[in-house]
Amino acid sequence: MTTDLQSPAQVPKRVLVLRYSQTGQLDAVTDRLIAPLRTDPALSLTELRLVPQTPFPCPWPLLRFFDAFPESAHLAPGPLQPLALSSDERFDLVILPWQVWFLAPSQPITAFLQHPLAARVLRGVPVVSVIACRNMWMLAFDKLRGLLEGCGARLIDNVVLTDPGPTWATFITTPRWLLTGRRNAFWGMPAAGLNAAQIEGCARFGHALRAALARGDERGSGPLLAGLGAVRADARLYVSEKAGTRSFYLWGKLIRAVGGAGSAARQPLVALYVLFLIVLILTVVPISMTVQALARPWCRGWLHRIRAQYELPSGSATASDAPAASDRCPPP
Repeated sequence: MTTDLQSPAQVPKRVLVLRYSQTGQLDAVTDRLIAPLRTDPALSLTELRLVPQTPFPCPWPLLRFFDAFPESAHLAPGPLQPLALSSDERFDLVILPWQVWFLAPSQPITAFLQHPLAARVLRGVPVVSVIACRNMWMLAFDKLRGLLEGCGARLIDNVVLTDPGPTWATFITTPRWLLTGRRNAFWGMPAAGLNAAQIEGCARFGHALRAALARGDERGSGPLLAGLGAVRADARLYVSEKAGTRSFYLWGKLIRAVGGAGSAARQPLVALYVLFLIVLILTVVPISMTVQALARPWCRGWLHRIRAQYELPSGSATASDAPAASDRCPPP
């Protein structure tokens, strides 16, 4: 006896991939990560590109760039264009690549997660977060986690890719890239952004997700990307992130009280904040980093706890971290 109905094993699992990339770097990461999923006939990918109603420029004019920070810091983004997604669609997994804007999730990602549709589509669905940023992401991750919890989603993995250049150099190379569009190496400075090996290495996450979906592991509560070195948290940056987040929040509150995003009335305050930030980076930040370095020997336990906290759920361990057979304790 034959039937036209597919058995549950034959129904492709559905994966939603959210997309917003300003410079194209996050698109390259996403393409490499989902490449193994695209070729699997047992999976059906839906790629949803988020388009702000008022597009963000790239490269940014200086004041336009800093005019985006009050709404970013306060999780009050501009609206998106209508989403090509219906509220009755159901997915087995969501892949969420995102950028960090002013120590918060980018405005388009925040706008999506605050959209009524997100709560209906993401409720109960496992989510894999994928971050590509300069180097500070921990407090932004806290905010993203809160937004996902508000949607009822299950955050099961987090992948973090950061600029491999020295922190001091990225203070120059990243703004140069965002404000001029030039990311090449210059004057002894490294190229801005992720390198080709980091992007190419994202394929391992795609292969792991494909295998996990085939086994049905997404229905469990554990991570799917453990043992792949998905995230390494630099706890030494935590204090700087706390200070920067507070600064963006307080100045953002003041600037938003003067006028809405893009309004002429608040541009003098935005310009004043740019000057304030430059002075801060040139004076207070070096002193703060020196004090933190001197205090680090007495803070090792606290730093270890911060690192452990933010490396959840996927972890920094890799297969090479496992002890060799000769190093393991013999059975009793």
